[in-house]
Amino acid sequence: MREQGEGPVPRSGERRLGRAELGAEPGERATLVQFSSAFCQPCRATRRILAEVAAMVEGVAHIEIDAEDHLALVRELAVEKTPTVLVLDATGRIVRRAAGMPRKADVIAALGAAV
Repeated sequence: MREQGEGPVPRSGERRLGRAELGAEPGERATLVQFSSAFCQPCRATRRILAEVAAMVEGVAHIEIDAEDHLALVRELAVEKTPTVLVLDATGRIVRRAAGMPRKADVIAALGAAV
C-alpha cells in the first residue's frame, strides 16, 4: 500500500480508533477501515478488495466510512482523498495508511504489520 503524503497526518501509534469512531465493531485481530465517497469509482473496487481480504483472514473486519458523513473524523485523520485505507491492529492503533485503490497483495502484506 502506498503511504499517503506528508502533513498533519496521525502517524502509526498516535491514534487509536474504536467502535465509537468507526460506527461498527472492529476486528479481533485487525481492521481495514475505508474512507469512501458516493461517486468515487475506485472506492467500489476498493470495497470489493478489502471485503475479500477480510473474508480470507480470520479476525479481520472491513469497515467502510462515508467521508461526507464523518467530516470531523476525516479532518482529524487528515484524509485528503477517497478511497483512503487505514489498517488498524487489534487495539485500534493505526499501523498503515494509504490513499488510492490498493492491490490485494499489498493489503495482505499490510495486514502483516497489524497481526
